[in-house]
Amino acid sequence: MGDIKIEGVTHWSIPVNDLAESEEFYGGLLGLDAKGRLGNSMMSCFNVGDHNILLCERAEPVNDMAEKEQKVHHSFTVSPETLDKAFNEFKEKNVKIAYLTYRGQGFFTGRELYFFDPSGNRLELRDPTWHSGMPEPTLEEIYGS
Repeated sequence: MGDIKIEGVTHWSIPVNDLAESEEFYGGLLGLDAKGRLGNSMMSCFNVGDHNILLCERAEPVNDMAEKEQKVHHSFTVSPETLDKAFNEFKEKNVKIAYLTYRGQGFFTGRELYFFDPSGNRLELRDPTWHSGMPEPTLEEIYGS
């Protein structure tokens, strides 16, 4: 164990291409609590639970993050009802879905929906109440395709 003792997390930062578009996505669609912009820094603070997230506008937009950073993502815990609602909201708002998975073993178990923000950052909504033996409908079955 190291000599430095971290006492908590002040915030995590997510790089975005368009700050206004991302503020609408994270605040409007995902419902994170907007705390406001940090002066003229092109950063915007959001809060969820006891976590702060800074959206930081990039100097130059990046359009292929999903391909470059396939494992990097930010995960949000949600209720089963919220995840079910997200399927409909994401379809209606044309949010790009990466995949849906059901994780019965490991450190973070549950029903997990991976998707992308407008800047191509991979995000996850995780329903930790799902467990092995529960139904596992595919995205096609959920969307009726």
